[in-house]
Amino acid sequence: MVQQYQSPVRVYKYPFALVMLAYERRFPTCPQIPVFVGCEVTLDTESEDGAIRTTERKCKLNVEAPYILKKIIGVDFVYFIQRNVLDRRNSVLEIEAYNESFSSRVTVLEKCRYFIHPENPEWTCFEQTASLDIKNFFGFENSMEKLAMKQYAQNIAKGKEIIEYFVNELKEEGITYVEPWQDPLQETNVVEEKVSPKEEKKEVTKLPEHGSLDGKLPSSRDSSEINISEMQLSSDYIERYLGKLDMMQESKLVQLRHSIEELRGSSVPGDATLLRFLRAREFSVEKAREMLTQSLHWRKKHQIDKLLEEYEAPQVVKDYFPGGWHHFDKEGRPLYILRLGQMDVKGLLKSIGEDELLLLALHICEEGLSLMDEATNVWGHPVSQWTLLIDLEGLNMRHLWRPGIKALLHIIEIVESNYPETMGRVLIMRAPRCFPILWTLISTFIHENTRNKFMFYCGTDYQEQETGGLTDYIDPEYIPDFLGGSSEDGLCEEYYTVPRRFYIFESSNDTYVMEGGVVPKHLYKADLEGTSTEHEHSLYHSISLSRGQVHHVAIHCNDPGAVLTWDFDVMRHKVLFTVLHKDKSNDSNGLAVPDTTTVIEQDVTGHKDWKEGIDCVKVEPSIVCHDGESIQGTHIMQEAGIYILQWQNPEEQGEFLPSIGSHKAQLMYFYETLPSAHYKGSMMSLQSAISGRSVASSSLSR
Repeated sequence: MVQQYQSPVRVYKYPFALVMLAYERRFPTCPQIPVFVGCEVTLDTESEDGAIRTTERKCKLNVEAPYILKKIIGVDFVYFIQRNVLDRRNSVLEIEAYNESFSSRVTVLEKCRYFIHPENPEWTCFEQTASLDIKNFFGFENSMEKLAMKQYAQNIAKGKEIIEYFVNELKEEGITYVEPWQDPLQETNVVEEKVSPKEEKKEVTKLPEHGSLDGKLPSSRDSSEINISEMQLSSDYIERYLGKLDMMQESKLVQLRHSIEELRGSSVPGDATLLRFLRAREFSVEKAREMLTQSLHWRKKHQIDKLLEEYEAPQVVKDYFPGGWHHFDKEGRPLYILRLGQMDVKGLLKSIGEDELLLLALHICEEGLSLMDEATNVWGHPVSQWTLLIDLEGLNMRHLWRPGIKALLHIIEIVESNYPETMGRVLIMRAPRCFPILWTLISTFIHENTRNKFMFYCGTDYQEQETGGLTDYIDPEYIPDFLGGSSEDGLCEEYYTVPRRFYIFESSNDTYVMEGGVVPKHLYKADLEGTSTEHEHSLYHSISLSRGQVHHVAIHCNDPGAVLTWDFDVMRHKVLFTVLHKDKSNDSNGLAVPDTTTVIEQDVTGHKDWKEGIDCVKVEPSIVCHDGESIQGTHIMQEAGIYILQWQNPEEQGEFLPSIGSHKAQLMYFYETLPSAHYKGSMMSLQSAISGRSVASSSLSR
C-alpha cells in the first residue's frame, strides 16, 4: 500500500532571500537531524544569467532500525539523491528527493517547494508532498513502513524549527537582510536611493486566515477571494482555528479538502467540518469522504443551510420544550441545557409530530455550529464542540413511551450521521432509578466515541466538590439556579457576539429554559398519525438503480423556448445521464403531447424503449457521473414534444458478478421548467453546465 503525505503550507515570516541563505546552512551536515549524516555535491550549475541554479546532492542517512533488521539488510546507511532547482527570478526553490538504496524494493519520493507568500512579499511559504511504496523488503514490509513514517514524521516536525534556528544564527552574526537577486538584463544606469527594509514604508496586505477576509473563522471558502491554487491550508491557520494536529492528521485534512474540491468545486464545507468528519472516521480519508458526501447530499435535499434563517419554532415548542442555550463550560464550549425529566414527549409528538421535533433538534445543532465558530473567534483558541447538560429530575416510566423512544433513536441516528464529533461532553444530572432502563434502550444506538463522553450523576452527587462535582466543568456563576447555582445575566454577551435569541436570561439567578410540563390534549393533532419521518418539503426525488436499469423523467412540452433545468447528486456508484427529445405527437407508450401552451411534467418509470436514434434524438451530450458528484444543467426546449431526462446504471463489461446491492446506483434529483414567457434572461447563460466535476473525479469514485 502506498503511503501518501501532503503538508499544509508553512509560513516563515522572513523574506525569500534570507530563508534561502538559512536553508543552505543545513548542508553538508545538520546536527538537528541526527539521521542526516552528510552529503556530497555531485552537480552544481547555473544558467548564463544566473537566474537558475541546479544542485544535486547524494545524501547519506543513518538507518534507525532494530539491530536484527540492520543485520538482515546488511547496511547501516542508505543514500538519497536530492535535486534542487532555484529560480532566482521568480523566487522559487523546487526540491525533489528519491532513494538510491533499495530502489527496486522501496520507492520514496519527496517534493518540496519554497515560494514567496502570495499576499505578503516579506514572507516565505513552504509545502511538501511525499509518497512511500514498499514493494518487497525481506518480509519486513509492515515494520519498514512504520519505521519510515515514524522517522519521516520526526524530521518534518523538526523542519520548520531548523529554518528558524539558522535564521536566528544569521541574526546573531549580524545578518538580518539579504539583497534580493537582481536580473542583470533589467539593470539600468539610473542610481536609485536605497532604503533599508526597516525604513521602507510599504502597504503590505496580510493574508487573512484561510477562507476569511476579516480574520474570523470561515464556515466555507470563497475561491473568488482567495487564490486557492496558490495557498492551501496553512499550518499557522490550523493551529489557531483547528488545534494541534500531528503530521499525518494535517496531511489527511489537506487530502480530504482536495478530494471534496474535485467533486464539488467551490461548494466545500469549512475546515472545522472536514476535521470533524475525519475524526469520526479515525482519519481515514476515504471513509470520511463517503460520510461527508452523504451528509452534503442530505443537507441539500432538506435545505438544512436555510434552517437558521427560516425555522420558526411552533408555539407548542416555545411554551413546553424545556431546553435552551446557557453560557459556556470551563473550556469555552457553548452549553445547552435540556430538562428532559420535565418534557412531555408524548404531548410534543402528538401536537407537532416527529418531523417537527426533528427539525427542532437539527436547528439546535445548527445553532451549536454557529456558536462554536463565534467562540473560536472570541476565545482565541479552537472551540469545535459543545456541551450538553441533561437534567433528569422528574423522569419516570411515561418517558419510556415506545413511539417517543423510536423518535429519539431516529433523531440520534440523523444527528450522529451529519454532526459527528460536535458533542464534547454530556452531563447527565439527577438520574433516577428508572434511567438505566432508558439508557439500555438507547445506548446501543449511540456511537462508542459519543458514549464515552457521557458523565452520570445520581441524586445530589453533582454538588459534592470532593468527588468531582459539576463545578469541575462549569463555573459556579453559570450553574443553573435549579441545580443550586446562581447564573449571572449579561456576561455571555461579553464573550459571544451571536444573535440574542441564542442566550436569553430573565434575571441573574434564572436561565430562560422552560420548565416543560404536560402539553394540553386540545393541542393534539389527529392528522399526525403515521406521519413520515422525512422532511415533507423536500424538493428532491431519490431513486435506486440496479445494474442496467434505467430511470426516465418525461416532460411534455408544447411551448417552444421553455427552459428545462436539472440538478442531481450521485450518492453511490455511477450513472450515465442523457437528455433526449421525441418530437412525435403520440408515442408508442400512449403518452400524448397536450395541445396547450403549458409545460406538463410527469415522472415515467419502466419505459426502456426510449432509445437514442430509434424513438428519440439526443439533445445534450451523455456524461458519466461518478459517486459524489453534483451535476446541474439547463436545456432550451426549442421544439415541442417530449423531453426525457434519463439516468442509467451502466452494465459493466467483463464483470460476471450478480447484480447485488453494492452495484446499485443511488441518486437524488430535482428538475424544473420555466415557460418561455416567464424567462427574461440571456439564452447564452443557459448553456448546460456541470458543477463540481473534474478529470480526477473518476479516480475517486468507489
